[in-house]
Amino acid sequence: MSLRHAMLGLLSEGPASGYDLLKIFEASLANVWTATQSQLYAELGRLADAGLVEVTAEGPRGRKEYAITEAGLAELRHWLTETDPAPHDRRSEMLLRVFFLGQVRPEQARAYLARLAEDAQRQNDGLNKLKEVVEHGDDALSVYGMIALEWGLRASAMYREWALWAEGQIGDEPGRPRA
Repeated sequence: MSLRHAMLGLLSEGPASGYDLLKIFEASLANVWTATQSQLYAELGRLADAGLVEVTAEGPRGRKEYAITEAGLAELRHWLTETDPAPHDRRSEMLLRVFFLGQVRPEQARAYLARLAEDAQRQNDGLNKLKEVVEHGDDALSVYGMIALEWGLRASAMYREWALWAEGQIGDEPGRPRA
């Protein structure tokens, strides 16, 4: 996925300013795609230059409201239906660390895995709070956002369960499983 398509997707729901898009992004897409304010504003400029969005209103302090154009909607639809997603990145720093936990004391390895479980629980808690806000909408972003949110809930629950299981596998001697 690219920031370009995320922006087009948000604007397909209606016109918005860069600030509005940043807030929507933070509330809805931050769990699947991250972007900084500077990246978002730069991408809006590139989208406008490419004719995929247009400025529909200008307000005080240089505030601009953008709307998706027909060309932008066509690009979004093409990306959704005619291109394959990028292959899942198989690299995981977290799992690479797990692979080498035999190089630290067993209590350090267990502590690392316990932190992973706690992090997954925090992520799950945050997603559950977001769910309370999102599940009440009947617009397309809410409906499909809930589907994506459910993936995050299930994935974070799985990560927590796995980390707790892994913690229980480590014995008191380096490189030896629990009996």
